[in-house]
Amino acid sequence: MKRRDFLKTSSVAGAAMLSDSSVLEPLAAQVQQEYYELRIYEMPTGNRKTTLNDYLAKAAIPAWNRLGIAPVGVFGVLSGANALMLYVLIPYPDLDAFQSAPARLASDAEYRNAAAQYLAASIDNPAYTRYESWLMRAFKNVPRLRVPVETAEKRPRLFELRVYESHSEAAALKKIEMFNEGGEIALFDRLGLRSVFFGQTLAGRRQPNLVYMTVHQDMAAREKVWEVFGNSDGWKKLRAAPEYANTVSATTVTFLRPTAYSQI
Repeated sequence: MKRRDFLKTSSVAGAAMLSDSSVLEPLAAQVQQEYYELRIYEMPTGNRKTTLNDYLAKAAIPAWNRLGIAPVGVFGVLSGANALMLYVLIPYPDLDAFQSAPARLASDAEYRNAAAQYLAASIDNPAYTRYESWLMRAFKNVPRLRVPVETAEKRPRLFELRVYESHSEAAALKKIEMFNEGGEIALFDRLGLRSVFFGQTLAGRRQPNLVYMTVHQDMAAREKVWEVFGNSDGWKKLRAAPEYANTVSATTVTFLRPTAYSQI
């Protein structure tokens, strides 16, 4: 099966999971867990932001796609002090794809031509200020990224990126267990709280932590579904389970909007 066909199939399967959690574990058992790189670019102000966006839209994403790395999500921050950040989510089928991607891009003549302006950026006119990179492994119960149904038609959508920090490695693993074996992911799906990905951070800031993303039509829909989740018997039972107590010590929430060229 060609990768583009597989992506379509996995997206359909992901949509099925949102309405029928009974298929969650059987599907997960058959699919290899992918890896995610989350890049957070600090962009310069003014018109110079165009260089980075053009690079991603016209050079990097097409080249990544040619390598079978897709779909790639690019998001701007909705509001706040970090509004100049650009978030880029890159899914890799395995660690080899992550490790080999830079060299394969460098040897791609089409990429080098499309990225010429970006690659030639000078110290006094950079495409970005700095970027940080997080490497994550997908949770076993959601081994592949789920593309929202709104994406294909470019309909409005709001993404919520959540980082859960833990006070120890053991606590972090217990929180991941809560999502998988404890049934928190299945509860999300059953209640219509749509997830895009779940990742265990392998390299990045403020570890140990896990990262996941949800998607909503708008902020009102977001508030409604989280209220339903918080009031559900399933969540109250999970929250009261002593084995999952004190597994999260800090939470960071960032609201994101996709760029016009985002594939997620």
